[in-house]
Formats: sequence, structure tokens, C-alpha cells
Amino acid sequence: MEHRSFPVPDGLAGERIDAALAKMLGFSRSFAAEIASSGDVVMDGRTLGKSDRLTAGGWLEVSWQEKRGPEIVPVDLPELGIVHDDDEIVVIDKPAGVAAHPSLGWQGPTVLGALAGAGYRIATSGPPERQGIVHRLDAGTSGLMVVAKSERAYSDLKRAFKEREVEKIYHAVVQGHPDPFAGTIDGPIGRHPGHEWKFAVTRDGKPSVTHYETLEAFPYATLLEIQLETGRTHQIRVHMAAQRHPCVGDGMYGADPTLSARLGLTRQWLHAMRLGFRHPGSGERVTYSSRYPADLQHALDVLDA
Repeated sequence: MEHRSFPVPDGLAGERIDAALAKMLGFSRSFAAEIASSGDVVMDGRTLGKSDRLTAGGWLEVSWQEKRGPEIVPVDLPELGIVHDDDEIVVIDKPAGVAAHPSLGWQGPTVLGALAGAGYRIATSGPPERQGIVHRLDAGTSGLMVVAKSERAYSDLKRAFKEREVEKIYHAVVQGHPDPFAGTIDGPIGRHPGHEWKFAVTRDGKPSVTHYETLEAFPYATLLEIQLETGRTHQIRVHMAAQRHPCVGDGMYGADPTLSARLGLTRQWLHAMRLGFRHPGSGERVTYSSRYPADLQHALDVLDA
């Protein structure tokens, strides 16, 4: 059992316990919340819950049991498309229902598990359960991902994503018709104040910028091309929902279940179409493209009819 005692830092007075522990001790937000929910966070003799706030001048006592991260389980996943493969990188076309890497609570297949099952050797940089992962797609989002195979590729691509040098183009079908038909959504994204696994546009969130352009308008929905300037968790889904135009099929962010059922969708209509970056080996600019998977194409055909 690990234990730490320390005064509340001045800059964290008023912060929620789970957010503060994540910042002070480097925990994930969910692990920090788990520690607080177990009664292992005490301030000035009073046990705190995950949503309690820190008090200036308080003395904290935190105990926790070190946890091993989830393991990468090799799986046979023929649906995982290999778009490009060389000594530095592998570019994949991820199907829906596959997470990028193992995480607590996820029981389904992962990109890393599928690559391991197919015999790929990936960079060892990064946390053990996320080795080689330089960016992610939601489990319910399909499309292009690049995974680093060499340590050089991992370092170069992480930097490129951080410095916004990577072209990330998505297509999304959203409910209704955005007005204007093309524009930029600039709204900080943070944890949803009332839901553990959701995100929202919040005043104290991280800067998030999404550019969109209408490709085709249907009677009840619109096909958009979207370019991400930043890469926050659920960014497109959150930004479009904040405009009252959630991705069709995205029940978590307010999509109409009747329309989703009519289109045969069991996940959000969101696909990573194009990915461009400077190749970490050759230094040349490379671009990879994808096509709509069958479920998204079917939904488009129904809308078009």
C-alpha cells in the first residue's frame, strides 16, 4: 500500500478531489476517483469523496494500492485493414467496436491486440498498455489510425500530433442542418460535470477547435467533412452536440434514437477518412485514405433515398 501526506497546494484549493489527485500524483482521473470512493483520501481528519473540494491550508493523507495496467491480449481480427506497413509505422483502417488499446472496463478487442495477434512488433515507448499508440479513435468510430513500430517513429509522431502538424480529416453525418453550412467551432472541452464518461464544452476545459464543411444535405441530416485542429477525447461528438447537431446514431450525446433505428445504426456516424503527416523515416509528406464501412454507407443510402 502506497501512502503520501502533504499540504494542499495553493493553486489547487477549491479543486475536486479526483481532478486534484490526478494533477498532483499523476493518476488517471478514473483511478483518482476510485481511490476517493474507497475512503482513502483524508483531509484534516475528514474522509473526502471524489467530488468534494480541497480547502486551502488543509493537510492531505492519501493511500492507494498500485495497480497493474490492463494487459494486451492478442486476438485474430481479420476485419482490421492494413493500409500501409513499413519498418517505422503501420497504418490501419480500424473497424467500429475496437478500442485503440486496453483500458479498465473495456472487454472487447483492441488495435494493439489485433496487431499482436497478426505478429506485428510495435514500439515499446509509452505506457505498457499503450505502447506505440500516438493517437486514438473512439471504439465506436471507424477509420484511419497510425501506430508507431520504431522508437523514432513514436517520438516524431507524438511531437507532430502535439504541434498540430498532422492532417486529420473525418466525415460525419449529423442531425439537422448546421447554420452556417461551413464554419469553425472553438469551444474548450472538459469532463462533463454530471456524467463520469462524457465530455462537454466547459469554461475550464482544454482549447479545442473543429472546422467543418457541408458535403451534402439530406431532409433530416447533413454529411460533413471535418478537420480537427486539436485532438480532444470525443471532440467532434461534443462540438456537434453543443451546436444541437449531434452525430446520427450517437445516443450518448443526444442523437434521436428513432432516426438511428431507421438508418440501422448502432454507433455514431463518424469515420476517419484521411490522415496525412511527415513520414518519420523518409521525411516525406504522406497521406492515407479510407472508404466508408458497410453500416455507414447503408445509412447514407437510406438518407439519400
